[in-house]
Amino acid sequence: MVSTFGEGVACLTPGMRQPTYMLKRMQLLKPAPMSLGDFRQALAASPQLGLRFRLPTGGLTPIHLHLTEVARVEKRYIDCGGTIRTDVSARLQLWAADDTAHRVGCAKALQVLDRGAGLVGVTDVPLEVEHDFPFLTVFPVVGSVVEGGDRIFLLAAKQADCLAPDVCIPNACKPGSGCC
Repeated sequence: MVSTFGEGVACLTPGMRQPTYMLKRMQLLKPAPMSLGDFRQALAASPQLGLRFRLPTGGLTPIHLHLTEVARVEKRYIDCGGTIRTDVSARLQLWAADDTAHRVGCAKALQVLDRGAGLVGVTDVPLEVEHDFPFLTVFPVVGSVVEGGDRIFLLAAKQADCLAPDVCIPNACKPGSGCC
């Protein structure tokens, strides 16, 4: 049996032994990230389960990951159109060491999150995960499923985008227009 958290669907195509999970949100250019609060709720609903992450490529993170950081990340910047913006998110860092017998389950991950609750401050912020893939890469968390004895959180690819398309669309860039 396959359970989903959020708007997930399981697809089984001919010749496949395992279902492939796709989120309805993943069909959008920018999938909606899961909030830290939703992540905590999913962990609390399945404390007995193991914890894994499905990469955007479909593969799973190693089962012996360490949850090494819980962070509040604030990014203040100016876009190419001149608008000053601030993004706030919660970020977890995953690290695979040589101790392949190590396991972090949902209950343990919830304990680690509790330690960082005062630092992060709020739970309604988007959740991201840092993982070596093969370089340190940031992935938004977009949902979760229960598969076997594990709660598997689904990671999406982060995409760059122009935040001021009215000023900087490549076709609209003309000398003197203020376009970057």
